[in-house]
Amino acid sequence: MNTILFWLLLSTPAWPLTDGSGKDQDFTWHLRKVPRVFSERTLQLSSPPFEAEAHMALPSGCGIECQKARPAPSLSELEASLSYETVFENGTRTLTTVKVQDLVLEATRNSTTRGAPTRRKRQVYGTDSRFSILDKRFLTNFPFSTAVKLSTGCSGILVSPKHVLTAAHCVHDGRDYIKGSRKLRVGLLKMRNKGGSKRRGGSKRSRREGPPDAHKENPEERARGGRRRQGRGQGQRSPRGRPSFQWTRVKNTHLPRGWVQGKGSAAALDYDYALLELKRAHKKKHMELGISPSVRKMPGGMIHFSGFDNDREDQLVYRFCSVSDESADLFYQYCDAELGSTGSGIYLRLKEAADKKTWMRKVIAVYSGHQWADVHGAQKDYNVAVRITPLKYAQICFWIHGNDANCTYG
Repeated sequence: MNTILFWLLLSTPAWPLTDGSGKDQDFTWHLRKVPRVFSERTLQLSSPPFEAEAHMALPSGCGIECQKARPAPSLSELEASLSYETVFENGTRTLTTVKVQDLVLEATRNSTTRGAPTRRKRQVYGTDSRFSILDKRFLTNFPFSTAVKLSTGCSGILVSPKHVLTAAHCVHDGRDYIKGSRKLRVGLLKMRNKGGSKRRGGSKRSRREGPPDAHKENPEERARGGRRRQGRGQGQRSPRGRPSFQWTRVKNTHLPRGWVQGKGSAAALDYDYALLELKRAHKKKHMELGISPSVRKMPGGMIHFSGFDNDREDQLVYRFCSVSDESADLFYQYCDAELGSTGSGIYLRLKEAADKKTWMRKVIAVYSGHQWADVHGAQKDYNVAVRITPLKYAQICFWIHGNDANCTYG
């Protein structure tokens, strides 16, 4: 693909901004006041044994119909679920209770956007629609460079210079912290050169222009343009070198009590997210937090995420798909995904509110994984993602900054 066409694709809007009726749709990040989440008191807990086995698959549980039928939690129930544990690198643990103010309950729990299909593909069936990101030009640059790998086998996403957002069950099974999470590490992508010093230097042209296929189309741009190639193992040709990881220790982990208290229940899945604080800051561009919009306010109803699927060792795998249904706290979708991609940050690309011209990506959900559920006496499967609601945005923002001063609007 020539350079001119490549850059034209990069500047093309995500999807045609119409809904079929001739009216333009407003695909914009709308800032709004979020609830206040602040700490009430912190208690010392006994150190956990760290003996749980790592199970990356979710237990069978409550399906979309069950989720929507659940009554909205009370304020006291929300405060109990948003209270959180912090486990430190030395194995000690605390419990922080929280108070919530300025909460506006949204009437979305029983709403539905579209009917979930009776059967779609989970994991990978038939044609594999995932893209392996192998080109250094994309792999080491935003947004793909925000994806990280956890030493427990999951994925995550950079949301600050020192913080990673991931799924709660990547570090805790609902009863105990999993083996290996006491010395949890996060792997940031870097490129490793093959061979000796002769290849490390390369020619002046290769250092200046990048690998020979540097002008190939970004898979994310191809997705937004609707041009989707078929076939397993998609992506750019491998560059002169292959990805490896720079591993960083985790200083502490924040985990909502809603996940611990639920112990695999329907309510627990709403809180399948965790925030990891790194011991040292990285220098990569991170993904900003965003409040999850409803599906009808997403371009094409599409979501995007990248992670390290187990069946493609040391490869970053990108995918996109439409959301099939939503509840107040969860997205239901059927993106091709294998174990290892759990904990990936799901993001959107919308226009900024200030000028409505600049496009910006924000993470709006955490990929939780595949789940079987009993629906009217029959087993049905989903790929589930935990939405960043205004309340969860306030909590995660509080975890990142240590106070709610910078978390007024989101």
